[in-house]
Amino acid sequence: MMSPQRQRLVVIGNGMAGMRTVEELLKRAPQRYEITVFGAEPHPNYDRIALSSVLAGEKTLEQIVINSREWYAENDIRLIAGDPVVSVDRLERTVTSASGITVGYDRLLLATGSKPLAPPIPGLGLPGTCAFRDINDVEQMLAAAATHKRACVIGGGLLGLEAAWGLKRRGMSVALVHLMPTLMERQLDIAAGTLLQRDLDRRGIAFFTNGQTEEITGTDRATGVKLADGREIEADLVVVAIGIRPNIDLGRAMGLEVNRGIVVDDGMRSSEDPNVFAVGECIEHRGAVFGLVAPIWEQAKVCAAQLAGDEDAAYVTPALSTRLKITGIDVFSAGALNAADEADEEITFADAARGVYRKLVLRENKLVGAVMYGDVADGGWYFQMLREGADVSAMRDTLILGRAVATAALGTAAPDPHAAVAALADSAEICGCNGVCKGKISATISELKLTTLDAVRAHTKASASCGSCTPQVESLLAIALGGEVQKPAGEKPMCKCTTRGHDFVRKAIIAEEIKSIPEIMRRLGWEKPEGCASCRPALNYYLLCAWPGEYVDDAQSRFVNERMHANIQKDGTYSVVPRMWGGLTSAKELRALADVADKYNVREVKVTGGQRIDLFGVKREDLPAVWRDLNAAGMVSGHAYAKGLRTVKTCVGSTWCRFGTQDSTTMGVKLEKMTWGSWHPHKVKLAVSGCPRNCAEATIKDFGVVAVDSGWELSVGGNGGIHVRATDKLCKVETEAEVLEHCGAFLQLYREEARYLERTAPWVQRVGIDYVKQRIVEDAEGRRALHAKFLHAQQFAQIDPWAERAAGGAPAEPFKTLVPAE
Repeated sequence: MMSPQRQRLVVIGNGMAGMRTVEELLKRAPQRYEITVFGAEPHPNYDRIALSSVLAGEKTLEQIVINSREWYAENDIRLIAGDPVVSVDRLERTVTSASGITVGYDRLLLATGSKPLAPPIPGLGLPGTCAFRDINDVEQMLAAAATHKRACVIGGGLLGLEAAWGLKRRGMSVALVHLMPTLMERQLDIAAGTLLQRDLDRRGIAFFTNGQTEEITGTDRATGVKLADGREIEADLVVVAIGIRPNIDLGRAMGLEVNRGIVVDDGMRSSEDPNVFAVGECIEHRGAVFGLVAPIWEQAKVCAAQLAGDEDAAYVTPALSTRLKITGIDVFSAGALNAADEADEEITFADAARGVYRKLVLRENKLVGAVMYGDVADGGWYFQMLREGADVSAMRDTLILGRAVATAALGTAAPDPHAAVAALADSAEICGCNGVCKGKISATISELKLTTLDAVRAHTKASASCGSCTPQVESLLAIALGGEVQKPAGEKPMCKCTTRGHDFVRKAIIAEEIKSIPEIMRRLGWEKPEGCASCRPALNYYLLCAWPGEYVDDAQSRFVNERMHANIQKDGTYSVVPRMWGGLTSAKELRALADVADKYNVREVKVTGGQRIDLFGVKREDLPAVWRDLNAAGMVSGHAYAKGLRTVKTCVGSTWCRFGTQDSTTMGVKLEKMTWGSWHPHKVKLAVSGCPRNCAEATIKDFGVVAVDSGWELSVGGNGGIHVRATDKLCKVETEAEVLEHCGAFLQLYREEARYLERTAPWVQRVGIDYVKQRIVEDAEGRRALHAKFLHAQQFAQIDPWAERAAGGAPAEPFKTLVPAE
């Protein structure tokens, strides 16, 4: 129950600025106000910066929520979401929403944010056109990506680039139109903007710079974009992301002073009404408006202090830096992008091979501007000197080479890899997205005895949004705890060739659209450029999984059995195992096997535990002929050598067995027809039992199916061998189609998230069966998407390697040095 003694605070705007102010207020004066929050969107407060991650499929909407609905309830805050305020009576001190709800206030906080700029382009507003500003926009874009193929983004700033990349990640063909000659001209100079366009062009985004949009074409739906110079672009989706403007409509209607934004004083009060405060993108302070989060977080602190009774709290616009991760590419800028006149000096450094560029602008021996592309590790150091106005004349000649070299020249360098962060002042901002300084992070680590990056993110929000500051946060953790830093298992290096772990590499391949092994090694800094037998098979698999149909399998980077498509034995001969669907065979197949055994002097024929027949003692030179003869009988490779689908074991089920409840053999055949040829982090075995007696041993397989009277029980993550592990129950389904969908989704999830040579059993143990259930059982839409991705990949995987070799395909090659990327 709200206390009647408390003052009434109404917040108009449930976004990041307003809720950050409320969070700061609760720290200072948790019992001072009865708080009511109105939000135009029907959602709790979420991280708008992370919408690009949702669009790209890297995060879900649930994962970007900052304050859950439970948080509002726990803090005794009344949330009225999806019901915007339409009028404010300053005399009566009341606000009224679109639905007619009226609430009184003693203090009013306006945090109405901004609106996307909507230029007067004919056709804007047609179905198939949208902005990129909120969840509704993202949902429109995702719906279009699911049913259409071509997108055009208008705007080459940060939002436009993120929209283009997200749609590209969703499978659309993307063109981007930008009015200026280079991208992100407000944050990057011409050289850095040109580098950015080059790298994004390589990732498949088509650019139309110097492009003025004349019209969005179409009648019932957008069909394209026409430029003033006559160029035309076909598109089923047009996204306009050319910038934002303060949302001042309500402030103007209230009679407040407005220019470009709602005018506020240093205490974040309206110049017209001392009971009205405003923060965020809707305000104007000393002639400036705001779009970056760092100054907005500072406004939130000042406003909260004022609301808590500290009338001396005053906002001063800080020196600003921009550190962003654009489609996986790091950029940094602060201060001047270019020399203002001849008295200024520009110092540049470029390494085209590494994709690194830096420019510093000096004025009277002080750093007044910095632009960095690719390698931004020293951005914080440069920004500290810029903000402090430090004299850099002593290190002028080496300053462009970074902190380590510049300080070494002065005799003050430290070999500690964390020295750059250690040297920063406590007031230095580390996380620009959430406005978190070094001192705050270090103090929190120390006070709460934090030992992991996730814990630091949870308690400070540093590194929790775009992630570009993660290395600096990790350095602060290392500085505070020394050797006690707890790193997740995924951060263990893949091998001695690199310091990168499997998880990092997999994410980088997707985020940076890397499509070759040499390119991975170049861009991720492999110490051994040719790699080794540990990392190259893993990289080859990760590329196959990430880019089906685009990446060409590198046979040189496979283990010997996979290169030979047969298992080598201790005497140097090979074993050959053809596929037998669900354990079924025929007289024709058996005759062919017998003929092959006689013709090629096969020394032993054995029935395997996976219900197949293995031919032992085949000579290497006979392999193509053996495969050709088996192909003639309709048999394909059983992939008994593969890090992939091996077998689907079945019992006879209801067809023959009096205990059988379902046709397990047919179910097994369908599963094997769907999954054969698929590559995985490790070998995969399936089984289908026709009743709970479980004769096919389904409960020690990677994916097991047990028939019951009312359907099928599914379980995952089992294996036999030295360390036997029973499966974890996944769910129960009724139809064969559901079995196939759950199986395909589970295998795709395993393919995408497990580390190379990690079987499903340890993977399920590592991530937890609850996580697997959440992704496969509870998220029906996500399950269908995973299954569809698996089937898409199978279009390129279900090619019999025996038939290719028997027809004269390239012979197996030994493991050898890679050819460096040009």
